[in-house]
Amino acid sequence: MRVHRNDFPRTARILSPADFARVYDSRCSAAAGPLVLYAAPRGEAAADARLGLSVSRRIGNAVVRNRWKRRLREAFRLVRSRLPAGTDYVIVVRSGDPGLGADAARRTEAAIESLAARVTGRPGYPAPPTTGDGGRPRRGRRR
Repeated sequence: MRVHRNDFPRTARILSPADFARVYDSRCSAAAGPLVLYAAPRGEAAADARLGLSVSRRIGNAVVRNRWKRRLREAFRLVRSRLPAGTDYVIVVRSGDPGLGADAARRTEAAIESLAARVTGRPGYPAPPTTGDGGRPRRGRRR
């Protein structure tokens, strides 16, 4: 079996709820338009970047949600080789229509790349914060 650098295998996806929670808890995010991108270092420097998607029902019916997911997976697949290795990304779609055509696809690709650069280029990334939670409410269930 031949593996291409631009493939998007199952190992390039975030699937477990624990991985999603870890990325959300890192609180490294950037937003542009209808997209919010969260990032967290995975600790494995040699590993490629991974992607998780969150597209809720309020975005639209199944056709619209799946169009968003296809568009985001393809855009991530194209920019994946230019992103920092060993980083997990979760993209949350807040609202809007993904648009149609090649122009909308290029805009999505550019948005993912610029959001990733903004998040990973911040001071302190990838080091986790050492001063606590900064007064922000905690996400998820309390145990």
